[in-house]
Amino acid sequence: MHILKIGVNYQITPLAIREQLAFSDDEQETAMLTLAKADGILENVILSTCNRTEIFAVVESIDQGNEAIIDFLQNWFNIPKEQFVEYVQSEEDERAVEHAFKLAVGLDSLVLGETQILGQVRDAFLSAQQLQVIDKVFNELFKRVVTFAKRAHSHTVIGQQAVSISYVAVELSKKLFGNMDGKHAVIIGAGEMGELSLENLESSGISTITVVNRSVENAKLLAERFQAQVAGMDQLEEVLTKADIVISSTGANEPILTKKQLERVQRQRRNRPLFLIDIAVPRDIAANVDELSNIFLYDVDDLQHVADENMEARKEAAVMIESQLVDELASFDNWVNMLDVVPLLKALQEKSQHIQERTLESMFNKIPDLDDREMKVVRKHTKSIINQLLQQPIKQAKLMSMSEASEAKKAMFINIFGLDDILENEQINNR
Repeated sequence: MHILKIGVNYQITPLAIREQLAFSDDEQETAMLTLAKADGILENVILSTCNRTEIFAVVESIDQGNEAIIDFLQNWFNIPKEQFVEYVQSEEDERAVEHAFKLAVGLDSLVLGETQILGQVRDAFLSAQQLQVIDKVFNELFKRVVTFAKRAHSHTVIGQQAVSISYVAVELSKKLFGNMDGKHAVIIGAGEMGELSLENLESSGISTITVVNRSVENAKLLAERFQAQVAGMDQLEEVLTKADIVISSTGANEPILTKKQLERVQRQRRNRPLFLIDIAVPRDIAANVDELSNIFLYDVDDLQHVADENMEARKEAAVMIESQLVDELASFDNWVNMLDVVPLLKALQEKSQHIQERTLESMFNKIPDLDDREMKVVRKHTKSIINQLLQQPIKQAKLMSMSEASEAKKAMFINIFGLDDILENEQINNR
């Protein structure tokens, strides 16, 4: 059994590739169910955000698992693997586990310490749990991951100063305009990213905000909290004629703003500057719109430059968290190692129980006049003898799981106590 992480992220993968490999919210559950049927995939969790698509899997073998996941991505997105495989990053076992912890804390995010990723990891884990595509390994791992990340955010500066992509988008807006007073911002999308953008815009001192969404009712629910205006997607071009800045974050699979649309908008705006910040993946705004005069387009990768500033406090917190992570990783590693020993201990206890039962049966046949109390005493004392005899072997079995050459030692343990038959029967019953 191995733990594997395969994926693409903002660090080395161009946005044009990432958006082709992004799972929508509607697809994510079906994708996990589909991957669960692949040969050699024992458990899986899929995480897809604006900065990454990553698949965590418990696999029978590393090579088989790698091949199964790459084939799955190729078939699901209908993209030849030659187009994306050079950008795929793969981590195995301890490194994959370490990545999961760092990811949830925000140590691997475009914005160091961002809090939104923890919610996304938790949601992916809970979804996988409900779909029953994970078992004991990922149940244990992701419970530990979420708990550790929550603790890190609560007890270090990384939580107090953590920011999101939406925050950085608003910070960029402030840099572009300086004074936000008298400016009109348009938020496209009423999801979590849109809500975070609204919260950050409200504190920036901007004068007017309009929320545009496919569902006007959802837009109203969000806008009411921030005294913002509301419009439907069919009114988008009209709203843009009055806007200074647009922050877009919908779940659309195709661009909702094209060059042709913005050409019409700019004619009505008399070519006034319009700043577009696209924090969606796949992108909401066609990449070629910045060919238009006085249209300035920024995507999630452009936000990296803003995110790199004022990070010193979070970097110090990150160093502290990484030192705490050492013990957490060792604890989980010990737990995983114990998984291999548990069947041995169960087999040893089962064999000892069979020996006790056969011995008692023979004893009671030879001494048939024992009353219930006497039989109970004999049972209790023979059980005590067995438990005392097993104490040291059980202790040694637990220790050998953490030692070098553990496989050879486990084989010797099985041979010494004659556990082959019991373990083979257990494997047959589990098939």
